[in-house]
Amino acid sequence: MARISVPFVLSALAVMASAAPVSVQLQKRIAQTIADSTSDWEQACLTAGGGQKCNPISQVAFTSLLAAGKNCDQQDAADQMIDLAKTLNNDPEMIRLTQIFVQQPRNAPDSLQVPYCQVAPKNAELEGLFHCQFSSSDFTKFSGDQTGNVPLGLSAVNPPGSCPAKPDGPVPDGVQLNTLVTNPVANGNAPGAAGASSAAAPPVSSAVAPSVPAAASPSAPASTAALAASGGFQLQNGQDAIAQNNQFAGLTPTSACTDGQQACVNGGFAQCVGGKFVITQCAGGTTCAALPLVNKPGTSIACTTAADRDARIAATGATSA
Repeated sequence: MARISVPFVLSALAVMASAAPVSVQLQKRIAQTIADSTSDWEQACLTAGGGQKCNPISQVAFTSLLAAGKNCDQQDAADQMIDLAKTLNNDPEMIRLTQIFVQQPRNAPDSLQVPYCQVAPKNAELEGLFHCQFSSSDFTKFSGDQTGNVPLGLSAVNPPGSCPAKPDGPVPDGVQLNTLVTNPVANGNAPGAAGASSAAAPPVSSAVAPSVPAAASPSAPASTAALAASGGFQLQNGQDAIAQNNQFAGLTPTSACTDGQQACVNGGFAQCVGGKFVITQCAGGTTCAALPLVNKPGTSIACTTAADRDARIAATGATSA
């Protein structure tokens, strides 16, 4: 029987490996600690007197950076942040931080560039601003349906991955833009700095998180319009919040979900991405909960204290779902 030496086998394997074509391209998930993107804004909001309005808006905003978000979710959230700032004496720090937030890169699950919003913002303070990309993005490709590959009103982004606050290039992976820059526009004045009116800008949809029960069924009753007209929606909102919190209590990180669905899982804010919940833990002393909206039918999901959750629901008069 012929004997085959070990060196011969190793040499043959090396030749085979070098000759074999490499057809698999590895993809990298680019993520960040999304809560850090609005923590400074929330503190500025509290300082300006925003009170309980600050955290829910902050929560909606930073969750817009998750991969499952739609192209305009981040801008819509920023519009809501500006709206609140305008009710607080046009607080300049809240506006500045919002203008930086709207340029924060979004998560990229496949290392492709994230598409840009193709709708004008509601507020003039956000005009011309668009998000940067993370530096490990594939700057030859975009995810999605290829309808947002260039920011609204532009023909190209040069260099690729840059944005008005950081015109020299993309943001390092996982880094918050607000730690790199202080000026929303590096080479000029921020939009709306002179108090420009946003009346000419077309309206966009609200970024308030809708009711999201675990079964992804509508939480508002069929008579929502009638309730809103009569102002009698508060009790229903409280009942819906109780029902959602009861549903959330039965969810686990492995529970089945639908892409884009939002929920509370193990006390953290969760959004379904690729059929699985991606969970962002709340700050110490707070927990994720469904809360009744105050001014219109529906609920929102936010990190808050158990006492605040219970007080808000109690204020609606609801005691059970």
